[in-house]
Amino acid sequence: MKATAKAHPIQGLVKYHGMRDEELRLPYHDSISVCTAPTHTKTTVEFRPDGEEDVYRIGGEDVTGRGAERIDAVVDHVRTLAGFDHAVRLESENSFPSNIGFGSSSSGFAAAAMALSEAAGLDLSRPEISTIARRGSSSAARAVTGAFSHLYAGLNDEDCRSERIESDLEDDLRVVAAHVPAYKETEQAHEEAAESHMFEARMAHVHEQLQTMRDALRKGEFDRTFELAEHDSLSLTATTMTGPSGWVYWQPRTIAVFNAVRKLRTEEDIPVYFSTDTGASVYVNTTEDHVERVESAVAACDVETDVWSVGGPAEILPESDALF
Repeated sequence: MKATAKAHPIQGLVKYHGMRDEELRLPYHDSISVCTAPTHTKTTVEFRPDGEEDVYRIGGEDVTGRGAERIDAVVDHVRTLAGFDHAVRLESENSFPSNIGFGSSSSGFAAAAMALSEAAGLDLSRPEISTIARRGSSSAARAVTGAFSHLYAGLNDEDCRSERIESDLEDDLRVVAAHVPAYKETEQAHEEAAESHMFEARMAHVHEQLQTMRDALRKGEFDRTFELAEHDSLSLTATTMTGPSGWVYWQPRTIAVFNAVRKLRTEEDIPVYFSTDTGASVYVNTTEDHVERVESAVAACDVETDVWSVGGPAEILPESDALF
């Protein structure tokens, strides 16, 4: 009753904001993302029939408080589906920095859901496993199905699940990750999203954005896809900044990266677009042919950079890769 899984984090393209049900983490609207690789989370879980309590560790540290409650939601659902109440040991590690806007919760809960399902002996498809991961993080549902994926909104697990979108852009996309460390409160931002006066405006146009994004991905249209992702980042941030807490995540170096991207696009005619989720770090989307020039320009903004490609779905790893 032990398994290890790996999942890649997501970059939101048409991002969800706000939850109509915080317990089941049902979003108000659909969302589309792309997984980034080689960044990943690896998680090992083991159900212990004779165990007395659950143990959760991430990066060698015990998880308590709200973090443990979110893991509980995923673990408890798997136990319900499996029909037992065994204690579980869960250990996880990330290959990239967490809590700076690069989707660590998405890969974390996706890897956990995948490993838990395998260890419990559940025979589930990835869309079905995505409904388990969603209970920890809505973005994690899309990390289960991988690459370009679409999470459908709904009021139940039959409707609110993720599916993969096939696209020719998978091979050519390169993401220059601009690290801008700044602590963020994603969960609180989601909780108060609907209180922003900009939320209704976002809801009014997001459905057309979703349709346009799917069409652009299906046709392999790079500029249309990532221009839309750039504009969606601005829309998301406008909603976040106008909520009750007035969250402002961007830092001076975030803006510097934006300006560098726009300069490359206008002065050098390079296909390059910026994108942010809830955080100060920046995804800079470009193609394989231009990635070296783009990384050089982004690094000149005094930020640490990585170059990522498209990551696949969550997967079970061999026993030799277990963390314990």
